[in-house]
Amino acid sequence: MIVRIAGGDTIDSLRSVLGRPLPKLVQDGKSGVAACKVIIDDQLSLDAWLYLFTAPRSYTGDSLAEIHIHTNPSVIEALLDKLLGAGLRMAGPGEFTARAYLNGKIDLTQAEAVNEIIISSNRLQIAAAEKLLAGRLAQTTSQIAAELMDCLSLIEAGLDFSGEDIEFITRQEAVEKFTGIKGQLQGLLAGSISDETVIDLPAVGIAGAPNAGKSSLLNKLLGKERSIVSKQRKTTRDVLTAILQLEHCRCVLFDCAGLIFKPETILDQLAQTAAIQSLQKASVIVFCIDIAKQDWAEDIVIGRLIEHESLLAVATKCDLLGKDDLAERLAKLNQLFGLDFLAVSSQTGIGLELLREIIDKKIIELTRPSTETPSQIALTARHKQAVTEAIENITDSIDQIKAGSDEIAAMTLRTAFQAISNIHQHSISEQILENIFSRFCIGK
Repeated sequence: MIVRIAGGDTIDSLRSVLGRPLPKLVQDGKSGVAACKVIIDDQLSLDAWLYLFTAPRSYTGDSLAEIHIHTNPSVIEALLDKLLGAGLRMAGPGEFTARAYLNGKIDLTQAEAVNEIIISSNRLQIAAAEKLLAGRLAQTTSQIAAELMDCLSLIEAGLDFSGEDIEFITRQEAVEKFTGIKGQLQGLLAGSISDETVIDLPAVGIAGAPNAGKSSLLNKLLGKERSIVSKQRKTTRDVLTAILQLEHCRCVLFDCAGLIFKPETILDQLAQTAAIQSLQKASVIVFCIDIAKQDWAEDIVIGRLIEHESLLAVATKCDLLGKDDLAERLAKLNQLFGLDFLAVSSQTGIGLELLREIIDKKIIELTRPSTETPSQIALTARHKQAVTEAIENITDSIDQIKAGSDEIAAMTLRTAFQAISNIHQHSISEQILENIFSRFCIGK
């Protein structure tokens, strides 16, 4: 486990918990790595490793230390109590990253990127967040802000010399420049991943009639026994969920009660209602049909209940059929439902790896922006609001320039400049900062 300490009293705090003799780097107050002993109480001391980064050469810009120790949570709790008793306090959500921002080690967009990387659910989102962390958004918006200021300066210069025969920029040139900047901002929105996409894991629901092999399929995809499997119908009543790790992303995989044409009891009705509600919220539905059974009339009705834009059709229990019979029945299913069914078997594993690949690909397609570009960046809701506000004001500026109202155009252009500058600048309100870092977890 790692205990991280930061602030002006970091080295003094280390002296209160480390055994003697103190590591030389603590005595000298220099950055480095050293073996040490951590004193928990009079009867207990443990070997540990100390990583010391003295100000300003640390992530936060403050002196920062990490104690890496192999022990149990109770001992860590005792160590924390000792440090708190020495005058330290627990860090708040995102406080280490907030300190890095306030000390000028990173800009605000990079600080937000730290959280986006932590909560990313697939490689595409991580790559976009990494571009944000590398400062790509700050670079882009700084450049756009500079272009806006150049335009604003030319327009205001024209206003200052309006009584003289001097033209700093023609109306046509101004409209072209504004339109170009507006296009850059629109491209930034179109080629981005929003934090709403990043935060929530996509849900994949397994649906079908009772005893269609849903629970077995769930267990096989997860690689563990998450759901009870039985030949008896209606053994699953509630919605069972688990995290499924795919090649490029993660998702919430869930199994729910088998859907039936006419629920017979109140329990059947409640289970069916819960199942349908969960499936309606799913990003992808895996529709299971037992290919070995004789009558699919029930499945036809169920198919109408779960109509979905992202429906994957799966023919389960294909191990119960011979090769020729399987091919014939697959063709009938495809024709009957108008879907391409994938034959799978939870017993033999046939088709399961392909199903995982299809789910993975489908989720990536759903979370990928409509316009993918090499400069794709993760935008938070705050970024999107600022860019949208800037676009609206630039649009107003274009209209005002065309109407000959240069003063109003300059005013709306200044508002657009301020909106873009707020994305990366340091002079931002304390309330906005509090909202940004409140989304972080403790210790980041």
